[in-house]
Amino acid sequence: MQAPQVAQGVQRFSYVPKFQPPQNFQKPNHVAYTPHKQHMQQSTQNIEFDGKRLRKAVTRKTVDYNTSVIKYLENRIWQRDYRDRRAVQPDAAYYIEMTPPLSMPDNPINAVTTKFVRTSTNKMRCPIFCVAWTPEGRRLVTGASSGEFTLWNGLTFNFETILQAHDSPVRCMVWSHNDVWMVTGDHAGYVKYWQSNMNNVKMFQAHKEPLRGISFCPLDTKFVTCSDDGTVRIWDFLRCLEEKILRGHGADVKCVDWHPQKSLIVSGSKDSQQPIKLWDPKSGQSLATVHAHKNTVMDTKWNKNGNWLLTASRDHLIKLFDIRNMSQEMQTFRGHKKEATTLAWHPIHEGLFTSGGSDGCVMFWVVGADKEVGCMEQAHDSCVWSLAWHPLGHILCSGSNDHSR
Repeated sequence: MQAPQVAQGVQRFSYVPKFQPPQNFQKPNHVAYTPHKQHMQQSTQNIEFDGKRLRKAVTRKTVDYNTSVIKYLENRIWQRDYRDRRAVQPDAAYYIEMTPPLSMPDNPINAVTTKFVRTSTNKMRCPIFCVAWTPEGRRLVTGASSGEFTLWNGLTFNFETILQAHDSPVRCMVWSHNDVWMVTGDHAGYVKYWQSNMNNVKMFQAHKEPLRGISFCPLDTKFVTCSDDGTVRIWDFLRCLEEKILRGHGADVKCVDWHPQKSLIVSGSKDSQQPIKLWDPKSGQSLATVHAHKNTVMDTKWNKNGNWLLTASRDHLIKLFDIRNMSQEMQTFRGHKKEATTLAWHPIHEGLFTSGGSDGCVMFWVVGADKEVGCMEQAHDSCVWSLAWHPLGHILCSGSNDHSR
């Protein structure tokens, strides 16, 4: 008699009876030793593998924007405008309904990032002079007074790699508009070109004094630099040649910015007689001088719309100008108790920007509002040197004199 065939994919199982102890069986009267929790922690911390002591795993806060972007892409199929958008309630159950600032152009307050996420400090504690996100937003690059570049993860903000980029403190860094090149300047006046993989391809000395700012022209064929030597210089990016020297400031030039669409450059200096100047890069002539601040102008930024100019000064004031009517300022923002040192426009919302002060305060402003819409009075223990928004606009990073970012 043949054994019955088993269908393909079906396994045979044999019955194994459960073990039953005999009736006269007695459990041992001894109690198993369970070590104390403190001893368990010590034992886990002292485990060695291949002669190296293993560190205890640390849980990090992760700001993952992928889910919110996916939710935005799903809603984009049927969402016409804000009337079709579901309201996000202040409850943890509604976290999955959150979308990036790109999906809410009518609500800039949603992008006011006053909740603290993480502080990261270099192994060699030193001031952080500049911070910049990579164009895709996956990493954050910081420039320190030691001349080092540090790359941090954009989700968990843990350390990834470090690079000795300059021999002197890194003062400024900016990405080109095509997201291919990053140009940095240091305290010795040197300029370096970097690829996206942090490969240095070019270096030359642009100034004999410390560089304070770098900005690309709209087509990325030229860039402008400013320095403590009182000059603003225009460079050919491909040939690394100096094209023009703009002279007119009587003291250190602290900031410079190229207009996003036009052939127009703005610079701010320590000179009380000529604090803000507008330049024509083609002729090298000064077009106008703006007497708006009573002290050093620390930062100037053009808005993406091309009409608004924002300035921050050591006189505690932030002023907004419209280049279509430069006779008087469009609005004055009062809120900093000490010097206003840096500015950053939001990448999505046109009227939202943030500012940093010498007392470690970071403030959020909306054009047209009388007061600040958000404030972190003790964001840092010392002067805030640089601010950088994530390309999606949901995270703000700051670099400070207190050795942290």
